[in-house]
Amino acid sequence: MPSPVLDGMVAYLQREAEIGGYEASAESTTRLEGVYDSIARLVGSKREEIALTENATLAWQRAFYSLRFGPGDRILTTSAEFAANYVAFLQVARRTGARVEVIPDDANQVLDPEALARMIDKRVRLIAITWIPTNGGLVNPAEAVGRIARAHSVPYLLDACQAVGQIPVDVRALGCDMLTATGRKFLRGPRGTGFLYVRDDFLKGIEPAMIDLFGAPWVGPERYELRSDARRFETWEANYAARLGLGIAADYALSIGIERIEQRCRQLANELRAALGAIAGVLLHDLGESPASIVSFTLRSAVAGEVMRSLARQNINVSVSPPTSTPLDAARRGLPDVVRASPHYYNTIEEVHTLAAAVREIAA
Repeated sequence: MPSPVLDGMVAYLQREAEIGGYEASAESTTRLEGVYDSIARLVGSKREEIALTENATLAWQRAFYSLRFGPGDRILTTSAEFAANYVAFLQVARRTGARVEVIPDDANQVLDPEALARMIDKRVRLIAITWIPTNGGLVNPAEAVGRIARAHSVPYLLDACQAVGQIPVDVRALGCDMLTATGRKFLRGPRGTGFLYVRDDFLKGIEPAMIDLFGAPWVGPERYELRSDARRFETWEANYAARLGLGIAADYALSIGIERIEQRCRQLANELRAALGAIAGVLLHDLGESPASIVSFTLRSAVAGEVMRSLARQNINVSVSPPTSTPLDAARRGLPDVVRASPHYYNTIEEVHTLAAAVREIAA
């Protein structure tokens, strides 16, 4: 987390302690409203198309459950879909009689747009894909999917949780109707933050599955009115310190330049893959021709959890991505727990080789 993000949050909390929660939020109205502008600049949208949420999963759920499905309707998704998304598909399928279908991959095991185009018919009610999955550097062709969705007027929900803050995001170019992301990953914002983008024209035809007096004011004894903007998906209560941190994180990333961040991340990730690939007993598991800055690997001599703990003792932070996070992909490839390394722009080439050297010692 960048220092300006931490400093901004601490300063706000200090002000809350001094004058009270309501008073602090009222005093910071302009800055809090500015968060919507920051996120809009980050993804290329209008501020009215942004809703702020407590995390990416909640943002995604609010988007997905606002859609209506019936018997025989088809939901098209990816083989590397995040488990939290997929169980929601299954729940809606069980409730409504809709069907969940996986879009085939191409020879590089990336979503195949041509196969998707062949699947489209009048029963397709949603295309919902993960842009970059949690268990590796695969980058699905989100723009190509958007072109197909637009051509057939099929709603398109894009999970950009691992993409925002790592690669450029332009919702107009992507052609998505809804996009969700977190603040805590590559954007380097605080935990407990996320956001939802909803295209303005699409917003007019959907209603949140659950509403709050903030998003849908009660205007008569038997009547409420939805807000005209994406904030209809929000609730009145919020962690304002975290929201300010999210906005500061977005501004910080924009000040560096998302294109520069992407270039640096890919440089570091490619360097790490090359170094790890040269170690006997290390297996790389990333897919695609140009993977992003999530490097997944396993060792023949140690399980992923042991590798993570061994590296942590050397002050090297990695995580473990279990098969339960992406069960379809893990099952088709026979993946166990995998070690996930996510080099970011602030890392150095020397740190990449320090990680590789530590892995070499574990593998020996």
